[in-house]
Amino acid sequence: MYLPDPVTILLFIVTCVCLAIFLFAQKKDVHPNFPPGPSCLPIIGNMHIINANKPYITFHKLAEKYGSVYSLQIGPQKMVVLCGYETVKDALVNHAEEFSGRPHVPVFMDITKGQGLLFSNGNNWKAMRRFTLSTLRDFGMGKRTIEDKIREECQSLIKVFKAYKGKPFENTMIMNAAVANIIVSILLGHRFDYDDPKLRRLLVIVNDNVRIVGSPVVLLYNAFPSLVRWLPGSHREVKPNVEEMHTFVRETFTKQRNQLDVNDQRNFIDVFLVKQKEKPNPELYFNDTNLTVLVTDLFAAGMETTSTTLRWGLLLMMKYPEIQKKVQKEIEKVIGSGEPQLIHRKEMPYTDAVIHEIQRFSNILPNNVPHATTQDVTFRGFFIPKGTHVIPLLYSVLRDKDHFEKPDEFYPQHFLDSKGNFLNNEAFIPFSSGKRSCAGETLAKTELFLFFTTLLQNFTFQAPPGAKLDLTSAVGLTTPPLKHEICAIPRN
Repeated sequence: MYLPDPVTILLFIVTCVCLAIFLFAQKKDVHPNFPPGPSCLPIIGNMHIINANKPYITFHKLAEKYGSVYSLQIGPQKMVVLCGYETVKDALVNHAEEFSGRPHVPVFMDITKGQGLLFSNGNNWKAMRRFTLSTLRDFGMGKRTIEDKIREECQSLIKVFKAYKGKPFENTMIMNAAVANIIVSILLGHRFDYDDPKLRRLLVIVNDNVRIVGSPVVLLYNAFPSLVRWLPGSHREVKPNVEEMHTFVRETFTKQRNQLDVNDQRNFIDVFLVKQKEKPNPELYFNDTNLTVLVTDLFAAGMETTSTTLRWGLLLMMKYPEIQKKVQKEIEKVIGSGEPQLIHRKEMPYTDAVIHEIQRFSNILPNNVPHATTQDVTFRGFFIPKGTHVIPLLYSVLRDKDHFEKPDEFYPQHFLDSKGNFLNNEAFIPFSSGKRSCAGETLAKTELFLFFTTLLQNFTFQAPPGAKLDLTSAVGLTTPPLKHEICAIPRN
């Protein structure tokens, strides 16, 4: 008779115990008014029904059956999904404080330890956000000084594009570098050449991590971190990548600390270092760890989202040449051969509408950054306990059929009235809304207008001969276009 070996018996017992604990936990009292949702399987919850590459597709579809506020379970983690503009706005604006937390997401906790801006909570987050908004404004966000920097960078970008003489090229790293130089000029006080090996390495790190963090293996890791952390896979690359970036940031501010002049604060890091010296200062918030994570947060967020949006913009102009021609005609009429400036935007309703539609259609942060409830809250008739992981689904907002006539199409008329004037649409919230909305929204809007108009003033964008333009998005935390080449044909 076959007798299993002791290790097999032990594994079987451990598995049974874990399953029993899980099933017991499942039977714990759930508030009768907790949002409804699909029934769960043991251990995995609802993971079997989720599109692991693009979970936002599943989230959006489930709302058709369960309503605009419903629950899901990813492994042992219960979460609430909010769908549609009215519901998301109600949560993030009308119940701003209650939905202003960040949940414990293992992959983000591993790399931030709850520090910095994006994934911090409570007073630490409030202190970092106040400081960030104030300092960004001091260094020109929303002012002429930062506009001048962007316009200078636009000229550098034009030279690089012209060097290809209309031949096909892949533009990811070029666009990344141009946009990165704007936030780098604020953080560090200088810019990089596009082929600088240090800059290129930092850009590779950000791009790799954005792709990995949105992958199926990280979805699995966040559900079962204790188990999956030991398995091979790309999830194990995230932390070393971030540590490499953190090392660069620490080396940078260590050098600046040695040269610090309180009366000549040259950049964002200098201002933070001066803040450390203020008395009384127990360094509760203005410590080196917070500085390291904060600068990393701002570099990654300030570069990746705007760069990705611009890449979508150029792809869409190649796909819809008649729209590109209309934009160029408006540029010729309003700006002529001069440099685009922010003051031109009010006179360019069609271009403004196209830029807004690029942001809406590309929908580059479809899941939003996850939120958490900071206290028990009754929301739209449902009880949501403190600490609940919440997904305010931006994908469902920017494709809300009640607010956008053709939500699945690229249609600039979403932002134009019958007379061709620019039309605000309240459901246009690509930067999210409420207390956790993007701190760099004003900067991003300025960058998008100036980079986009400058590029279309100087080039006509075409697909390489024989190339098929695919508007499918890639997999990642953000949704960039699939890798493709462009032809930038000089217009003068």
